[in-house]
Amino acid sequence: MDVNIHAARRCHNGNAMPLMRRSVYFRDRATSAAVALLLGCIPAVAGDIDVVHAFVVPTEKVGSDIPLHLTVMNRAAEADSLLRFRCPFANFSERVTVDKGGEGPPSKRPVQTIAVKASGETALTPEGMHVMLLQTRQPLVAGERFTCSASFRKAGSLEVPVEVRASN
Repeated sequence: MDVNIHAARRCHNGNAMPLMRRSVYFRDRATSAAVALLLGCIPAVAGDIDVVHAFVVPTEKVGSDIPLHLTVMNRAAEADSLLRFRCPFANFSERVTVDKGGEGPPSKRPVQTIAVKASGETALTPEGMHVMLLQTRQPLVAGERFTCSASFRKAGSLEVPVEVRASN
């Protein structure tokens, strides 16, 4: 604790103390990882998450907003969260949920993350939590395939094949 206070004071004086803070940070992170391994707590790795059945429907219009259908399979004993999804054929993506309560038709609202349950499957469909791909850059024709990228809080990044096909 005294080291960090001293480092912060020196940092304001222009000395190179941030290196000391970094070494303390990395030492603490290494200690935490060693303790977790000794206790049998192994964090999820990319191999614990699979994304399957990812597809979008065809669209002729450039600039369309389309939902992404997919299933996340988590073999880890801990829950995870989908933080980001990027595809080369869309400018942006947004994680959304559908609110069915209240008056009027269901409405979509953005969410920060999408929860992925532990040791099971989480289906992302337009009727519930899902990813919207915004402002398509090109027409999407049935049969095309793309490689997209999904980022999870614990499992990290994963390449995901996405197919263009008519919904069943």
